This record gives sequence, C-alpha cells and structure tokens, in this order.
Amino acid sequence: MNIADAKTQLINTVKAYSARDRYGNYLLPPEEQRPLFLMGPPGIGKTAIVRQTAEELGIGLVSYSITHHTRQSALGLPEIVHKTFGDQEYDVSEYTMSEIISSVYDVMNDTGLMEGILFLDEVNCVSETLTPSMLQFLQFKTFGKHRVPDGWIIVTAGNPVEFNRNAREFDIVTWDRLKRVDIEPDFDAWKAYAYSTEVHASVMTYLEARKGSFCRVDATVDGKRFATPRSWTDLSSIIRVYETLGIAVDRKLVGQYIQDAEIADDFAAYYDLYDKYRSDYKLQDILAGTQDEEIEVRAGKAPFDERLSLLGLLLDNVLTDIAEVIRTEDTASELVKLLRRVKEGEDISSIIADEEAVFSRFRRMGVLSAEARNKYERVLEFLRKHEETDFAAIKGDFDRIVSDMKLSAAEARTRLDNLFAFAEKVWGAGQEMVILVTELTIGIYSSRFIARYGCDEYYRNNNTLKLYERNLEIKRKGESLWQQNTIS
Repeated sequence: MNIADAKTQLINTVKAYSARDRYGNYLLPPEEQRPLFLMGPPGIGKTAIVRQTAEELGIGLVSYSITHHTRQSALGLPEIVHKTFGDQEYDVSEYTMSEIISSVYDVMNDTGLMEGILFLDEVNCVSETLTPSMLQFLQFKTFGKHRVPDGWIIVTAGNPVEFNRNAREFDIVTWDRLKRVDIEPDFDAWKAYAYSTEVHASVMTYLEARKGSFCRVDATVDGKRFATPRSWTDLSSIIRVYETLGIAVDRKLVGQYIQDAEIADDFAAYYDLYDKYRSDYKLQDILAGTQDEEIEVRAGKAPFDERLSLLGLLLDNVLTDIAEVIRTEDTASELVKLLRRVKEGEDISSIIADEEAVFSRFRRMGVLSAEARNKYERVLEFLRKHEETDFAAIKGDFDRIVSDMKLSAAEARTRLDNLFAFAEKVWGAGQEMVILVTELTIGIYSSRFIARYGCDEYYRNNNTLKLYERNLEIKRKGESLWQQNTIS
C-alpha cells in the first residue's frame, strides 16, 4: 500500500485500540493489541505519518530509534533489592525502569495526556544481545519488570533487508506477534503530503516528469546509490533557504541530498533551466494578465519539460498567495474564539498563558506540524501585542486583519483566473490543463481556497475533464468488448 493508505491503517488502529465500552474497559484488551509494524524503504515517510497521527488525534508521542540503545538502556540496569518471603530475607536482583518506559511516564506527567503512541524505529536492526528483550517487549509490552502503560499503543518500523545491511528477517514467531503494514513508494500519494509542506516547485515538476527518480535504490560495486522521498523533501527545504539567502543552488548541493550521481546530475541541470525560465517568462506579467504575445508564442511552442516547468513556476506563485490567505483565515478563526473570552471579561494574560502552555506541550512532544506551529505563533503574536489594550482596540485591529485578508483573497483569485486564461490561450485543453486542475484539486490550500472563494474556470475545466475521462473509459470498455468478440 502507499503511504496515505498506511496512515489510514495507523489511524484506524489507534482508534480501535483506544476504544472503550461504557464501563471504561478497552474493547480490545491491551494484551491483545498487537504492535503495528511499518515496513518500507528508508525515507518513505514512516516517521512522518506517526507524528501526523499523534497530532491529528491529540495524543502523546514518544519516539526512539532502537538501534541507539544497548541492552542496559532499553531493559534498565540491574540492582539488588532486599525482600522478605515468609520469615526469610533475601537479596533479589531486579532492573531499574527502562529509559524508554520512563520517557512515556515523563510525557504523561508533562502533558497530562494519558494515551499516546510509543514509536520504535529500526526494530529489525537491534543487536543480538537486545533481540530476546525486544521479542519479550513485542509480546508482553514490557522491558524487564516494567510495562508500557495502558492507553499507549506500540508502533514499530523497519526497512527491508535489501535497504539496510544491519536489518534481519524476523522469524514466524516474531511476525505472529505484529500487525504488519507494508508500504511501497507512490509519487501520487506523496504529492498530497508534498503540497501540505510546500515542497519546492522545481522538485515537484521534475518528479512529475521523471517519476522513476522519486524512490530508487541501486546496489553497485561502489556501494548503494539512492534517492528517496526524504531526500527530495530535505533538498526542497534547503533550496528554499538558499534562494532566500541568494546562495546558488548547484550540483554540489544537490549531490549532498540525492546520492545517485545520474539523478543528481539530471536534477541539477533541470534546476538551472527552471531558474532561467523564472526570469525569461516574466511570471508576474502572466499572473497580472499583461504578458507579451512573444511569451505566449514561446510557451505554446516549448517542449513538454519546459511547459511543465513554466506551469510549476506559475502554480508556485499562485499557491504561495493562496496559502497565506488560508493561514490568515485559520489564525482569524482561532482568534475569534479567544477574543470572545476577552469580551466576556477574561483577562487576556491568562488566555496567553493557556495558549503558551498548550503550544509548549505539543512542541516538547515534537508532534507539531509547521502549519500548526505557524498558527500558534501568529495567535500568540497578536495576543501579546494587545495584552495592555482595551477590547475596542483589539477588535479594531482584528477587523483590519480580516479586511486585509479579503483583499488578499481577491488578488489571489484574480491571479488564479489569469493563470487559467493563459493556460487556455496557450495550451488549450491539453495535458497542461489536466495537470493544472489536478494540482489545484489535491493541494490542501488550493482546494480550501477554491471551495471558499470560488473559481469559475476551475469548475468549468474540471467538469470538462471529467467528461473527457468518462468518454475515454467508455471508449476503453468498447475496445475491450470488441477484442473479446473478435477473439471468440
């Protein structure tokens, strides 16, 4: 299954394991709750979906890479305990609490969250000395004498043996104690995540044209060559920082993330052209609807890679505006709830303290997405700015934010309309329009923006493309029936 399906399986498992009857008993007793095992190539997003699940469900998260642990740190250290049995006294060897188990209790104490996920990565790479303890843990949820608290669900992960020389195949006894989820690379499923984290348009358009480079691991005489989803995501992040600082993005930088020389060479060359198109095509003129006829002619005659790059550049500009509108809208929605409390007489300082406590709690657990962190920071910035002002002044400033947001939304809508007008004039209802409508549909910001503020050209082209797809499907079915009849 792909990473999106795996996340659904993870969420469903957490919900099922957490469900209780009316007496407070778990519907599935903890001793029958098999640990989930996410099996997939490195960098595919296993850790990311665990973090996203914890954030979305509002539960705790403790993460460990088990390869960093020895038998002593995982199991605990031996100690001598004095005990009495009957009328005899004995010195008994026991273990201190495992660092892993104690970390779960620390999160419970710090956050007040009694349910969560204990995530152990690379469990099929544990040392031989730790293997028996790990088998006991997977079966009984204990390290030494200490058990994972009820309400905490164990999720594990690992790489297939062909990706990691330290990985080993589990035997049937171990597999029979796990709920196994196998994850395969799938670019289309990854795209939804990529849009939510604003992966750089050069990466998106490159992979759209060269999907075979999305996740590749090859063994050579010189070692392994690879490009993984994590490689592309991290490369995207550093590209954005380099561009902000005015530092050149070159082959040396690309090769530090994409450790397959052939793919790194190809992407570096692609990025150079992509960067050139950014200035050559005068993007802001296109989005303002004032482009020269020369630009239209060039775009219409351009090879597909160039057209895809141009479309990616235009989309990136529009989506940046759209994302800012949606973020401001989300911040405003959160502020409305908090300002009602101020209006009812609650001290704004206490509201700030509450928000800071919640923000700090989730930040310590490491489950906050960049989007959630951004919202908390914006809300707190507004509240702190008005800590000493009266409600009328606060409301006036809030109303200005909403008014500016509506103006920004109208401007973004105009730029989106101009993008559609350009695409229709230059490329018609071809593959470029299919890509444009598809990207807007799957983007979390763009889909919300269009639903909220509308876009007639999007709806019209989307309906046309759906009709086109239905006609193709009818044609394929007709050809299939004709072939069957011919064969018979």
